[in-house]
Amino acid sequence: MIGAIIGDIVGSIYEFNNIKTKDFNLCDERMDFTDDSILTIATADWLLHGGESGEYYFRYASRYPCPMGGYGGRFSRWLQQSSEGIAEPYNSCGNGSAMRVSPVGWFFDTEEETLEAAKLSAECTHNHPEGIKGAQATALAIFLARHNIPVQEIAQRIEKDFGYDLSMPIDEIRLRYSWGGLDGMVDGGTCQGSVPQAISCALQATDFEDAVRNAISIGGDSDTIGCISGAIAQALFGVPQNLVDYAMSLLPSDLKAVVEEFNKRI
Repeated sequence: MIGAIIGDIVGSIYEFNNIKTKDFNLCDERMDFTDDSILTIATADWLLHGGESGEYYFRYASRYPCPMGGYGGRFSRWLQQSSEGIAEPYNSCGNGSAMRVSPVGWFFDTEEETLEAAKLSAECTHNHPEGIKGAQATALAIFLARHNIPVQEIAQRIEKDFGYDLSMPIDEIRLRYSWGGLDGMVDGGTCQGSVPQAISCALQATDFEDAVRNAISIGGDSDTIGCISGAIAQALFGVPQNLVDYAMSLLPSDLKAVVEEFNKRI
């Protein structure tokens, strides 16, 4: 999941200051991890130790204020409502379900287990069909990539199983994409408005760094798109050690310990 954390960190300063170029520094003193990394690590902790996913998301979000930005409005209300017991999900199709799911793609031996766990990770908050679909598509892309399935076959599976269109070249997406989604037609903060583009940024990349640069360069919800793309790119290409070291240096020791435990487990 370190690829997801790196993508989140790199995108952290561009979420509300979009750039439309791949020419930028991957490491910048202004960058830091956001809620995307915190909840991704919460997912890893859930997989390692069991229980209900919503308990982990509540616990982590309550314990760790975001160094960059903050938690989404509806998720923040869910946190408040969960203070005396985990609240009901709120039918969200936001891309938060996809940005936190990457550990699921690494943890299981079968597609069936991966898809079921992705559903469970999403539906405690994001129980809208599109919210679940975004989590499952991201997790499946990681699962297939780490089993060395060719990128063309991964794209075909994601298109067939989830109805996402992954055919558009990144250069065209960059011209047409924003916080309003592709051509301003779908909210870019939703799964349906950002997950297909994030997956494409990874599948059309030449290496890990290129995937993250693709993700940031298209604009929109940059940290989350970077998080999703980075997660898939890790499974496709691996991650340069200097970027691993950079990301780990920004995490508090207890979050770093979960990442290390998860890495040892898988």
